[in-house]
Amino acid sequence: MPEGVNDLGLVDGQTISVRKLNSAGIEVFAYPGVVAQTWPTGARIDAEWTRPAMALGYTTFEPGDHFIEWYFTDRWYNIMEVRGPGERLKGWYCNITWPAEFQPGRIRYRDLALDVWVAPDGALTTLDEDEFAADPAIDDHARAHALDALDSLRALVARRAAPFDALPA
Repeated sequence: MPEGVNDLGLVDGQTISVRKLNSAGIEVFAYPGVVAQTWPTGARIDAEWTRPAMALGYTTFEPGDHFIEWYFTDRWYNIMEVRGPGERLKGWYCNITWPAEFQPGRIRYRDLALDVWVAPDGALTTLDEDEFAADPAIDDHARAHALDALDSLRALVARRAAPFDALPA
């Protein structure tokens, strides 16, 4: 393996492609991110929201928002800390997904529709439960892991474990 490249095929400081796939494995969109940190089972990426503003009701993703993203090979979710102007914390968007796939120069994740929003005050909102329940591309194996991942995220928030350690006690 070339010097500086880890087992995931990533190099700190490298610009990579992050690719979101839907539950059927079809790419929905891709965007660039910079590898900020790696460890044997994952990576943290810095990315910028470059798409048009997206009002979600509980927050708005806006051009220039800073996304700090954690991806894992051994967890059925990823976590995206969202920061607005002046690095003001907007909250955390958590995708329930198959474990991330790492390849040289890219990360892919297969989304399972179910999401969690964690507000800066710690309020937790589960999103898209109807979409998750109705999706025929999600088999029983993936559903069980997705529900376990949802419980794991809720427990991380309740314990104020990283990356949720900035939440008020």
